[in-house]
Amino acid sequence: MADAPTTTRRSERSRAAILAAATELIGELSYPKLSIEAIAARAGVGKQTIYRWWPSKGAVVLDAMLESDSGPAGLALPNTGDIAADLRGLLRGSVAALTDPGFESFLRAMYIEIQQDPELAAAYRERLLLPQRAAITDRLAAAVDSGELRAGLDLEFAVDLLLGPIQTRWSLGLGGLTDAYADTALEGALAYLRAARPVLPS
Repeated sequence: MADAPTTTRRSERSRAAILAAATELIGELSYPKLSIEAIAARAGVGKQTIYRWWPSKGAVVLDAMLESDSGPAGLALPNTGDIAADLRGLLRGSVAALTDPGFESFLRAMYIEIQQDPELAAAYRERLLLPQRAAITDRLAAAVDSGELRAGLDLEFAVDLLLGPIQTRWSLGLGGLTDAYADTALEGALAYLRAARPVLPS
């Protein structure tokens, strides 16, 4: 029984080394050149060790991205009491991530993999996309409760309205993603999020 803790620690070290190696290689290689073999060599493990935890290169990269993005507060958005400032930080952060030269190619490659791999797509939705949207929804709900945003707001649509312009320009390769564009997108979204609900004729 004494071997179990040692084996567990060894496994944890190997897993951490694999994720660290993948993270390093993301910044050094194009996605097509990244391979399980390259990750294994950098981590100092055998390929079979990687396949013990991950079914594909895309799955390793997704975990590495999640690992590098995680922080002590998880995916929660800050609540400074100023919804405009908090959302500005969110949108500017999104622009910075999507325009990072060393990261953007991997993001685009991951989007391609997601279209081709249903299991990876499900993992992406459950572990990254939906938690991110839930964190934004929670912050918007708090702003509704505090009176910063109007009551009765459709929170799902509000998230789409906030993220949609930036994601669309990025996915279509239209460029122009700057802090100024993020601020303009936020200004347009806040006009809807703060406006009184129109009274429709009966």
